[in-house]
Order: sequence, then C-alpha cells, then structure tokens
Amino acid sequence: MTRARVCVIFVLASIATAQAASPGDAVRVEEAARVFELNSQSVTYAFGVNERGELQSVHWGGRLANSDVLPLVKAEKRHASFDLSTTTPQEYPGWGAGLFVEPALKVSFPDGNRDLVLHYDSYRVEGKRLLVQLKDLSRDVRVQLGYEVDPETGIVARSARIENHTGKDLVVVQAAAATWTLPAATDYVLYSLSGRWGAETNLDHRPVVPGQTVLESRRGSTGHQNNPWFALSHGEAAEEAGPVWFGELAWSGSWRITVEQDDKHRVRITGGYNPFDFSYRLAPGAALETPVFYAGYTAGGLGEASRLMHRFQLAHILPQAPQPRPRPVLYNSWEATQFNVNEAGQVRLAQMAAKIGVERFVVDDGWFGARDNDKAGLGDWTVNRRKFPNGLQPLIDKVHALGMDFGLWVEPEMVNPDSDLYRRHPDWVLNFPGRPRTEARNQLVLNLARQDVRDYVFHALDQLLTQNDIAFLKWDYNRNWSEPGWPEQKIQDQQKVYVDYVENLYWIMRRLRERHPKLEIESCSGGGGRVDLGIMSLTDEVWPSDNTDPFDRLSIQDGFTHAYTPAVMMAWVTDSPNWVNHRSTSLEYRFLSSMQGSLGIGADLTRWNAQDFETAARLVAEYKTIRTTVQQGRLFRLLSPRGGSQYSVTESVSADGQQAVLFAFLHSSSMLYPYPRIQLRGLEPEGRYRLRAIAGKLEEGSLEEASGAYWMSRGIDLQLAGDFQAAALVFERVASAK
Repeated sequence: MTRARVCVIFVLASIATAQAASPGDAVRVEEAARVFELNSQSVTYAFGVNERGELQSVHWGGRLANSDVLPLVKAEKRHASFDLSTTTPQEYPGWGAGLFVEPALKVSFPDGNRDLVLHYDSYRVEGKRLLVQLKDLSRDVRVQLGYEVDPETGIVARSARIENHTGKDLVVVQAAAATWTLPAATDYVLYSLSGRWGAETNLDHRPVVPGQTVLESRRGSTGHQNNPWFALSHGEAAEEAGPVWFGELAWSGSWRITVEQDDKHRVRITGGYNPFDFSYRLAPGAALETPVFYAGYTAGGLGEASRLMHRFQLAHILPQAPQPRPRPVLYNSWEATQFNVNEAGQVRLAQMAAKIGVERFVVDDGWFGARDNDKAGLGDWTVNRRKFPNGLQPLIDKVHALGMDFGLWVEPEMVNPDSDLYRRHPDWVLNFPGRPRTEARNQLVLNLARQDVRDYVFHALDQLLTQNDIAFLKWDYNRNWSEPGWPEQKIQDQQKVYVDYVENLYWIMRRLRERHPKLEIESCSGGGGRVDLGIMSLTDEVWPSDNTDPFDRLSIQDGFTHAYTPAVMMAWVTDSPNWVNHRSTSLEYRFLSSMQGSLGIGADLTRWNAQDFETAARLVAEYKTIRTTVQQGRLFRLLSPRGGSQYSVTESVSADGQQAVLFAFLHSSSMLYPYPRIQLRGLEPEGRYRLRAIAGKLEEGSLEEASGAYWMSRGIDLQLAGDFQAAALVFERVASAK
C-alpha cells in the first residue's frame, strides 16, 4: 500500500484480453459482467461498467463470498425527464451530459466547451493494485483511476491522474481524488471533526438530508476549523456496534469533502482539491495527480473504525511504517524560556529534564537570527551567536552526555518583514502586487511554490542538520494564507500555487529525510492546524493543540483519536495554573492526561520542587513500561468526556494481547454518586490478568488478579472523588484461567 498518494503510469489493456485475478485475490475481475472487486478479510468494494460505458458503483460493505458473482451493471432509469444523468452512481463523474450532482472532475477547453463525459476505456491489474482508465467520449482527456485495498483493514486507497492528450491547453477547475457511494437510506448520520485554535477536533454529528454538507478548508493548509475526515452510520453510531463508513483525505493544502444525498436518498462523498479559487492549466501531454482519498467500512461502530484507521496508519502511512519507533519522552523549553534562550539556561533545563528520564531535549523558538520576540528573525536560519557564542554543538554535546538526543524548533515556511531574508527578497512571499500584505503573528507566508524559495528552505535546513547533530525538528506553521498570489508566474498558471506549494513542502521533507535518515519531524501548526494523512506520511508525530490544559485535552484527544493513531498524538505536561484558561490541576492529573498519547513535558522545571521531580520521575518510568501499548495498541474509548460528561475512560490493549492500560478521569464529584463501574474490552476471556495501579485506588475488596472474562463482564470499581481526579491501571497477562 502506498503512503501519501497512489501515483501510477501503466500500459493499458482491454477488458477482453486482460487476465482476471483469481477469486481469492485482493483484486477480482468478473470479465463477463464487467465488474471489479477489491476484497479484504472483511470488506468488499465493487464497481462495474454499465451499458452506457459509465463506471458505476455496485457494493461497498461486508465481504462477499468468493462464490458470489455480481450481476451485470445497468444504468438506472430516470425518475423523470428532469433527472437526466443524476440517477447513476458513477465512480468518477465528469461534469457533462446534464450531471446535477457533485462532479469529481470539471474542465474548461480553449474553445469554451466545458462538457466532459467520462466513459470506461480499459484496465490493468498490477499486483494488488487495480488501474482503470476513463476517457472523454470525443476529446482525448484521460483519467487514470488507481485503486488498492489493504487486505488487513479493508481500507481502500483511491486517486486519479488527469492527462491532457488533446493537443491544446485545458484548464482543470475542479478535481477530486474519488467519489464514494452509499446505498439509498433515510437515516444516515454524518460525523466530522471541527474546532478552532485551542479547541480542535470536536466530534460533531448531524443527520444527512437531501442536499449537500460541505467540509472544507480554504486556508492553504488543512486548517483548525475542519479536518479532512468523515464517518457515516445508519442512525447514531454506537461506539462498538453498527455499520460505519469512514475516510480521510491525504492532503495538506486547501481541500473539500462534499457529502451529498441525491433525490433517491443515495449518499455520495466526493473529496479532493478545494475548487474555491482553484485553476490548474494542463498543457498538451501534461498531467495532474490528485491526493489519495482513503476510506473503509466496518460493522463494529466508531470504535472499530478508529482502530482500523490507527492500524492502517501504523502499517502504511507513517514514515517508519510498518514498524514505527515508539515516541521518546520529550522535553520542550518554550514555557520555561520562551525567546530568552541561551546556552547556560538550556543546559540547566537539560540537566533537570534528564533527572526525570526525558529522552529528547528540544530547544524551541529564539535560537536563530535576531529572534528576541515574534517580530523579527523568521527566515534567517543561522544560529544567534550572542545567545550561542560557539554555535549549537556545545549544547548538543552536553545534551548527549546527559543521555538525551537533541531537537530544534523551526518555522521554515514563514518570514518576518523584519528579517534579512525579507529585505533581500520581498518578492518571495505570497502576494498580489499593489495590494496590502496581511500580517499574522508579525509574519508573512513564503511562496513555497517557487522553486527558488523551495531550494532556499531546503538548503537552509539541510545545512543546519549537516553542521549539527540534530535528531528532531518541531516544524511549525503559525498562520494561514492571505493574498495567495504568484505574480512571477503566467496569469493562467498563478492558481497552481494551491497544488505546487504543498507538493514542494512534501519534496523538502522527503529530501531532508533522505539525506538525514535518522531525522524525525513533528508537524505543528498553531496546534492542530495541519494534521492529515499527507503530512503524516512525512512526519513522525503531530501537535494536536496549543491548548495543554489537561482537562480540555481529554475532549481534544477523544476527537483526535477518531481519525488518528495515539502513536502520533503529542501531549505535554505543562504548568499549573494552565496558561490557556488558568485552571489549576495536580501534577499527577496532568501526567495521566498526557500519558494517553506520546508523552512530552513543557513545564518550567525551574519552578518545580523536590516532590514534583519525584512524582515526574516515577510517572515517566511507568510510562516507559506502557508506551508501546498506549501508542500502538488497540484503543477503546469506554467513557467519553464529550457533552459535559463528568467522566472519561480509555483503555489500550497491546498488539500481542499481553498488556492493557486503563486511564480514568473524574471532572467533579456530584451528590456523592460513585464512579461508574468500568468494564474492559479486548482482553482474552480465558487469559488471566494481574492488575497494577499506577495511580488511583480501587474499591476495598477488589481483586488483583482475574480472568479477562471477569474484567470485561464484572469489571472494576474505582475510588475517585473530588475535582479533577484520575487513575491509571495496568493489566498484565500472566497465565490461562483454569
């Protein structure tokens, strides 16, 4: 399975001469019926060619038997003359022939024609990949569709390559990676993730009704306001039961997913580049490759949908897949020093961090250029010799001597007007000539679509990594686009900035990783402003939110894990009262909240007392015994913090089933009611598990060892009372029950 995108060029073969895959293969072709199947252990995705030559959806759901032969595909009859072509669920519809639903592709020809009717042309099977070509009925516009199914999870990867063989320019004004179709029903519910800075990944749900629901970002990046993930269920989905269709778009720029119910109550999900302000000229012989749209199906509710996506990301998306390294415990110096960094102060913090078991020490903003605040220095990626007279290496050597590797904060896509770079190259930012250049956080966006800008950013970072032993970059991105102009480009090509910028960003990250194989990268964008499967294919972890309040994080992390694996979910322990909302919480509570993901520490260690260091050292040591289970195990959300709930409980079960880790949180006791009994999931019923408490107490008389069946059926009772209380328990498998 490819990671960021399916990019394939193939030799075409006709359906009459190509050899069909055997029935047990991932790709199965029924020659007589002209039907294509992609099969996994539990899912079948099928489509075929109807009598009009259209590629038409047939089935997406539970696995069909190998003995099942799907019938001939037939275009659906019109309900009325007003319907034209709306009744046929095409796999990748072009805008033409009276199409009224959302098209996957819309183009404009130089003679003014905008009609595009895509018919089946040919297919080819390459291993587990199915490649299907569509072609316009009269003009030589070809669309090569790529399909691949993951046999373990049933997640299908779809993308499109649009080729111009007409001999003249054409303009793509709308291009999706895929259209997914669900059968007619009137009770669909749509789930999505929304938010804003400091309040990301809220899980929303709404009924699907006739018309369109649009999820999108127009911001040049993935965005805080919507995330490119969806889930659909019949009625409100249960956490652990019921059919759920789910998907994620692997694109880090402006995007759109349209969920549409047509006049037959059929639901279509179309996702790809955001067509807002979009235009992409294709010269003769040129091609445009869309991002990949990944989607899956399960009968096991939202919880199983999440676990399937987590498993898929670990095995196929992350840079170190299929066996990503567990995230090291990290310390970041931002809250302790902000811009006031220097060698002596950072060494002092590193010594304190090492005492509690930290494995990676990261210097945040303020180490470069004239960077004493956020008004200057961005773009000048040279070490500030006033703060570090001998460069970074002496600090790095001391960090290594303390048993930690070294990381650094960068924001390479941005520039301050007060910088040497901007003074030399004011033309390098996104801009419209003669118009204001809107600043945010005192910075502008470099136009990474330009090759000279791309090369500057790459060489600056490459030199930094070559000259210093840096294991990790916290790659930040602290504003969205404005004035997205590219005046140096031809007018008809200026809107390519939406694609070329992101492709060049990917190119820089890919090249840096090739040249520095041990480098790891975190994607940060003022928190969760750029979290998607595209950026995740090139980064090892992501920053879900700048809001590090441990109670707020319970909801943020709950929503985040619906779409993304905890293996990439950075979660910091910071100071109390928290800087976001001034809420006070205990150090233990803050640790337990953060230990549900990839643990980091961002507190000002110079303010800690001896008891704080003792507590932190104990919990860091405990975390190291459970982190593989927490980061890469199967996650069960037993009690959700959403909707004003007083409770939050998560459980993670290791891949080998030998360990389970439970985290339980109480917002505030109410009227002396006891904490709800917790029944675990995912254990081996006949196995025996011994319980160990990291924090919190069980009710008197609770067992310390029992069968998996006992823990899942009878459950456990916790003694949790008060405000902002928490517990963490570990279940280790010891033997089989007798």
